[in-house]
Amino acid sequence: MLEFQSRIDPVGDHFSQNRADMLAMVDQMRALEARALAKSEERRPVFDKRGQLSPRERLSALLDPGMPFLELYNMASYLVDDPNPETSIPGASIILGIGFVSGVRALVFVDDSGINAGAMTGKSVDKALGAIKIAEEQKLPFIHLVESAGADLMRYEVGLWAHGGGMFAGLARLSAAGIPVITVLHGASTAGGAYQPGLSDYVIGVKGNGMAMLAGAALVFAATGEEALDADLGGAEMHAEVTGLVEYLAEDDAHGIQIARDVVAGLGWGSPLPPEPCFDAPVLSPDEIAGVVPVDYRKPYDMREVAARLVDGSRLRDFKPDYGPATVCLQAEIFGRPVGIIGNNGPLDPDGATKATHFFQLLDQAGTPIVFLNNTTGFMVGTAYERAGMIKHGAKMIQAVTNMRVPKISLYTGASFGAGNYGMCGYAFGADFLLTWPNAMTGVMGGEQAAVTMEHVARRGAARKGMDVDEDRLAKQRARITAHFDGQSDAFYTSGHMLDQGMIDPRDTRRVLGFCLRTCAEARARQPRPNSFGVARP
Repeated sequence: MLEFQSRIDPVGDHFSQNRADMLAMVDQMRALEARALAKSEERRPVFDKRGQLSPRERLSALLDPGMPFLELYNMASYLVDDPNPETSIPGASIILGIGFVSGVRALVFVDDSGINAGAMTGKSVDKALGAIKIAEEQKLPFIHLVESAGADLMRYEVGLWAHGGGMFAGLARLSAAGIPVITVLHGASTAGGAYQPGLSDYVIGVKGNGMAMLAGAALVFAATGEEALDADLGGAEMHAEVTGLVEYLAEDDAHGIQIARDVVAGLGWGSPLPPEPCFDAPVLSPDEIAGVVPVDYRKPYDMREVAARLVDGSRLRDFKPDYGPATVCLQAEIFGRPVGIIGNNGPLDPDGATKATHFFQLLDQAGTPIVFLNNTTGFMVGTAYERAGMIKHGAKMIQAVTNMRVPKISLYTGASFGAGNYGMCGYAFGADFLLTWPNAMTGVMGGEQAAVTMEHVARRGAARKGMDVDEDRLAKQRARITAHFDGQSDAFYTSGHMLDQGMIDPRDTRRVLGFCLRTCAEARARQPRPNSFGVARP
């Protein structure tokens, strides 16, 4: 493979403007993350009064110092429950990601009880289901630090309850698959949430604060007239002594987390792979990506310039570069691991689709993971492309991407519209990891395209009826449709609605890809010991 020769001027005006625009969007992402932290910290006096650690302090104490942590679904719920961009809080009252606990790569799920006492919204359930799916597919121990008021009854919808059952089923599947489920009861886990520790393989309860009960004292009195104390109904001490729900009783939060770390250390769940192979850093700095990529997807750039800043030694092998040239297929290594990379320098045409299909099949045959760098407005349309077989060639590409058996990591780096999103391993196509940059736009088509399409329909309709066109009405329609489509295509909106697994800083992409590739490789090398049923309690 040859070292890629960049044509980018890192001191030029275009680079500087691109970088300023991209970093402004990264700052927006960080400000939203900080908004969730600030909201959670408002509850600090309650945690201090109870002698508790805050949710983020629990996470920090659980994770191995200095080791990477990939946060997932960081924008979940943004612009969902609260549609106001000035006040909406991302995160869905959950802190979630993959990190290392006692040297073991694990899925870590922390109830952010600083926000609305950890009460769950619709997107909280979706985030939990996404977490369980990732743990199941990547064979990661599932560690849950629990303190939640349960469902937010002020926003109750029957669908929340119905989908919430998937959390119970998911935990049962994890245990049956031989994937350990470990829960620390830091605070309340009531109603349906009480079954989360009940469905865990290991439960650590914190004295005084940890509780699991189907109904608290107030509900018990309302339902039965019985007067009882919460501690008697579901305190950690009671469960350790009477029901057997709690295996290990902890003195406080820090002690409970240390017990959890000890449990993980005793699983014998080390990496099934040897250490990372030797590799060269990119010659072209990943930091330059912020200046390489314009935030406006309508401005073209060469996806090779991005790839060269992600791969070892900035070395690329270009597959069929002169055939279907708008579809870029590359072979390279990332942290010593062979990968295929597909990116877009324009829409997908018949030659590009057949080239991509061939490339996918070769990678699948060789067992080589593939990285999708999405920047396409879709499959080409028009008489020439229809007659050239765009439908059948696009279908071949979609068939191949759907049925590939190798790890698939998809990144929204710019546009990802229409069926082009499908061919490039979008939301519905089984990516092991699907992440977005803050500048990305995804949807059926761009707002301008949609507006022009509908304007053309209106003009043809008026012509058929012999009517004059109301230009003022059409102008208003054009503005309304453009805003409607683009507003829903924006990465902050789509990530808030969990149409990806999280938003990252483009400059972190190489590190994130390396982390995800290793996670996938470990999953495929690991052989859990499944049971017919999950681990049952006495």
